[in-house]
Amino acid sequence: MLLAPCALFAAAAHAGDASPPLLDALFQDHAVVQRDTAVPVWGQAKPNESLKIGFDGKTVTSHADADGHWQAKLPPLPAGGPYTLTVTAADGRSQTAKDILVGDVWLCSGQSNMELQVHRTLNSRSEIMGADNDRIRMLTVPQTGASAPQDGFAAPVQWKPTTPANVPDFSATCYYFARELQKTVDVPMGLVNASLGGSRIEPWLSARALRKVGGYDEALDTLALHASDPQAAAARWGNIWAKWWRSQPQVRAGDEPWKGTSDAGWKAAPKTLGDYQSWGVPELASYTGMLWYRTTVTLTKQQAAQDATLAIGNVDEMDQTWVNGRGVGSSSYGGAPRIYRLPHGLLHAGENVIVINDLNTYQAGGVMGPTDTRALKFADGSSVPLDTNGWQYREVPKGIGTPPLAPWLTVSGKTTLYNGMIAPLGHYAFRGALWYQGESNTGEADQYRRLLEAYRDDLRAQFGANLPLLIVQLSSYGPAPTHPAESGWAGVREAERLVAAEDKLSGLAVSVDIGERYDIHPANKQELGRRLARAARHVVYGEALAPSGPLPVTATREGDAVAVSFRDVTGKLVAYSSNHPIGFELCGAKPDSCNYANADLRDGKVLLHLDTPAAGAITRVRYCWADSPFCTLYDEAGLPAVPFQLDITSSTH
Repeated sequence: MLLAPCALFAAAAHAGDASPPLLDALFQDHAVVQRDTAVPVWGQAKPNESLKIGFDGKTVTSHADADGHWQAKLPPLPAGGPYTLTVTAADGRSQTAKDILVGDVWLCSGQSNMELQVHRTLNSRSEIMGADNDRIRMLTVPQTGASAPQDGFAAPVQWKPTTPANVPDFSATCYYFARELQKTVDVPMGLVNASLGGSRIEPWLSARALRKVGGYDEALDTLALHASDPQAAAARWGNIWAKWWRSQPQVRAGDEPWKGTSDAGWKAAPKTLGDYQSWGVPELASYTGMLWYRTTVTLTKQQAAQDATLAIGNVDEMDQTWVNGRGVGSSSYGGAPRIYRLPHGLLHAGENVIVINDLNTYQAGGVMGPTDTRALKFADGSSVPLDTNGWQYREVPKGIGTPPLAPWLTVSGKTTLYNGMIAPLGHYAFRGALWYQGESNTGEADQYRRLLEAYRDDLRAQFGANLPLLIVQLSSYGPAPTHPAESGWAGVREAERLVAAEDKLSGLAVSVDIGERYDIHPANKQELGRRLARAARHVVYGEALAPSGPLPVTATREGDAVAVSFRDVTGKLVAYSSNHPIGFELCGAKPDSCNYANADLRDGKVLLHLDTPAAGAITRVRYCWADSPFCTLYDEAGLPAVPFQLDITSSTH
């Protein structure tokens, strides 16, 4: 369920003052504001009220609009502080924020590897004990989604100085980046962490940005309806979902499981439900994907006539739920109980059919939790358990795709995280943004590139046209490859490389070599912070140093070999633990046409030998192309070569 919007949070100027705070919640004690720029500042006052804003001995004025919103800009200041920010309204009310520093402010966003806390990283006990730096301040945005852009945060926020008490639960990537960067950029650092594990990229974009990408209008229109009429939106989305199901080539004509009119394929489920992988059904023992569930409840005329809600407990991971063939709701993740208010007249006396389609994408899944969490609850306080008549389950056809995901889902919907977590940041002044996301979009490389470009442009539309973006290229995860294969993870890495390469204000931090094959959340965030800081020094601060390690430039035929040239090499190219770098592939034009290539280092290039029978059909080179590849090409700064794919061109010699 989406969390309700909340009012702006900040301390009132005087104890017992019931008036709303004059300053937005971002402007409070211990905040960091951006140096060397006119800093936007805003808040809420009485309609049409005039205000004076004082900072560092200077005063600017503002005037609230008819809704009481006011904004102003503070004069640019160099790094320094602490300062005091005071806002005084015409009626004499005032609010003061103390101990404000001026420095560089960073937005850190993405999914779980950006969210991953300091206490989960390497040597965390020592890292936490040594975290005592008042010149790095941290703010964590409350995690929530919303169907429409919010003015305020979903819970109180607080700027916190770096101390052993404050740092353990903060984003490790964000913190280690700032700590490393401060060694060469000696100014206060402000860190705003807006991240959420499991999130796709689509929820992080505004509706404006998604409409510009194209292909999302139906979902966005349904989301807009959800903001005003959730029941109507749920019914509409049930129809959209059903249309998708009917369009799948694996689905037989007339097969509509949500209607409950056919018993074909349905089997009895265990009484307690729970993780379907533990049911003892061989086909489900290691299965991740969709599974159908259904049950029936028998109601009296009196019960059916009442207003009612449907509670289906916890479902891991995403449910699409129908009652009597009508879509009534969809939610994501297994932690929160699903409770859907049913439209009046949907229930009827006699047998009512409840159908759930559960989509599970990672490890355990299914309809979880105790029996008493699943019931029809009525307006008179009575209820009918859903488990009384037992549940049935049904598998889906093999090879069926991923269904459309309800646009209001927090982590996988459309624009929900932008609405709930980015929109409340207003036009806060940032020095740059860090992005670590993509694990939830693997397998969608072409679309991911368009979405990442849109995300970059969306940030700049809100926070400034020249906002730098530092992208973490996906780390490695999964079994090591034994032969060349197509890889959704590699495809997203390539999209990230291309987006960074096309824009002079973007940088790339390679992390493929610091991943963990058996853990999607690698613990070495210290090295990642160092690489991000290095990218920032080049992209943001203009230092003449290689930002990301060896970056491919061209792949050309040279006699009986293909030569790959690189730039951004510190010193020279080196191969770890061998005289020959490994991880290179030569490929034809079609998928699954790649072969591992023997490679040599020569004259600053990598030479790949065309020793396969299909040498004449070779058209492209891939490097480090797998979910969890093993690659050995580095430079003398210890930076890994960037994973890539390049077309082969003819030699110009």
